[in-house]
Amino acid sequence: MLLLGYRGSGKTSVGRKLADRLWCDFVDIDEQIVLRAGKSIKEIFQTSGESAFRDLETSVLLDVIKRETDVISCGGGIILRDANRDAIKSSKLSRIYLRCDPEVLLKRIESDPTTAESRPALTRLGGSIEEVRSLLVEREPLYREVMTAELDVTNLDIDEAVIRVAKLV
Repeated sequence: MLLLGYRGSGKTSVGRKLADRLWCDFVDIDEQIVLRAGKSIKEIFQTSGESAFRDLETSVLLDVIKRETDVISCGGGIILRDANRDAIKSSKLSRIYLRCDPEVLLKRIESDPTTAESRPALTRLGGSIEEVRSLLVEREPLYREVMTAELDVTNLDIDEAVIRVAKLV
């Protein structure tokens, strides 16, 4: 199963608990990128640029998508490349889009102590609510293009989201 959505939607938190509940492995694509690169995503963006990060992301996706029994958390921007969307759509995995209101996403992102040190701002808007809203306008149709189901996690805690995702597959 692939979990898709914007940063702060709960892909990693829900994914870890869901994998435990389903007795399978959990893979976080962003964590795999960091392991391969030996530096944080923010450092990859700063030293090599977004394109290099996206290349690593595609490489990791193509490796892990073969693991059809795992729960896989995708990075929020993985759907930006046509090749990634094609690979996701052609996989046999369930693809769950964790949708969340922009204001709640921003609150979650800001409450995560690791965000500032490990995640880059994605636009010149610097991580503001305007950035979240503008990127969702761009990305939401792409999440919906590849998903097999959508779950609104705006008002759900992690345990509630796990239960509802488990019912979707």
